[in-house]
Amino acid sequence: MNDATGDGRMPRGIVWVSRLQKDPDWLNMTAEELVTFREAANRKAGSRLFRVVTGLPARGVTIRWEDVTLPDRVLRIRVYRPKRGGPGALPLVLHVHGGGFVGTAAQCDWANSHFAARLPAVVVSVEHRLLAPDVPLTAVVDDGWDVLRHLVRNAADFGIDPARIAIAGESTGGLVSALVAVRAKAAALPVRAQVLVNPATDLTDTMLDYPSFEKYGNSPTLTVDKMRLFHRLAVPADSDARAVSPLYADDLGGLPPALVVIPTLDPIADQGRRYAERLLESGTPARRTEYPGAPHAFLALPGLVPQAKSARAEILAFLREHLTHIASATTGPPVSRASAAAG
Repeated sequence: MNDATGDGRMPRGIVWVSRLQKDPDWLNMTAEELVTFREAANRKAGSRLFRVVTGLPARGVTIRWEDVTLPDRVLRIRVYRPKRGGPGALPLVLHVHGGGFVGTAAQCDWANSHFAARLPAVVVSVEHRLLAPDVPLTAVVDDGWDVLRHLVRNAADFGIDPARIAIAGESTGGLVSALVAVRAKAAALPVRAQVLVNPATDLTDTMLDYPSFEKYGNSPTLTVDKMRLFHRLAVPADSDARAVSPLYADDLGGLPPALVVIPTLDPIADQGRRYAERLLESGTPARRTEYPGAPHAFLALPGLVPQAKSARAEILAFLREHLTHIASATTGPPVSRASAAAG
């Protein structure tokens, strides 16, 4: 390994930041405390000052909030549009941010704006409902799916080509993106590619039964206790965890080609690895790529984790391959990436 943190140690910036903030009591957090915590966290994640951590957006891209009016609710979307996109409709990248019970599309401006500028494409990030006692994961998946259908039905208004669609997400967003891809196949809605970055894929009773959880369960960016709170909110009692666990989907064949991005210092790394294996076993083209020394959520932390830059470049190349022309997807062995990549 020749990356800056390939020795398996947590990036120094992540360690320093984690020492400056104290985690709440995840297991005993009340609904009121959850709201207070996430409002503060999202204000910080979306602030200009915090871009020293989350990265500066690309130039030549307009970024704006818009509303999507659905039959039973209104959702916000964050739209990234290149100022010079060329003639004709552009590809669409539907993005779902991570966090689950916390998070905002604005925390992903760095990667999404670069994808919009360099593909070029229209990138739409869903400001989905956040997990809460009355908002299970099924509602979040509905938000991603319903926004995708709205965009396809109104493709001309958004200037997008409905024949060139990709889905992408990190962490919980990766889980939602995987489930949206499954729904799209069932509905015969064509999606050309899916990008799943450090995805959670198993919310059943086996959720913690992976070596990566045993080894990295106290990571600064994701802990066992935080994952238990996520599970409690995402899968209410008496609901079927398998219905929201892509790893246990009945049929993963015929899905869009997948790029599964794994940071090695991630408690849920093995969930992503196993999902990539299941895709391949089902006949869906899948490429698993690993970033040694990178923690969970690293793609949204380019100011602290140097590997984010090379991951962004790899994702961009994958999206360009599948959105700019029809290519035959190939599979191969897992790849470990160094931290150097084109800016």
